[in-house]
Amino acid sequence: MAKKSGRRSIAPKGHFVVYADTGNELKRFTLPISLLRTPLLQLLLEKAADEYGYNGRDGIVLPCDASTFQSLLDLLSEI
Repeated sequence: MAKKSGRRSIAPKGHFVVYADTGNELKRFTLPISLLRTPLLQLLLEKAADEYGYNGRDGIVLPCDASTFQSLLDLLSEI
């Protein structure tokens, strides 16, 4: 797994943080909790739990690359 870049900080109220791989580091995404109702995000979170477990120390790392996840977020913002 790639390493995280930057400092770790707390997400703003009403948001949560996930990470996705860029190839050599993890990119941080701060998302509104309303996205937790999205079936695609729920599926990614389930896959993350299957692949990486529930080790909360490292945060939630999604099993997809950062550019794919950004494309998914762009599509969701158009709905």
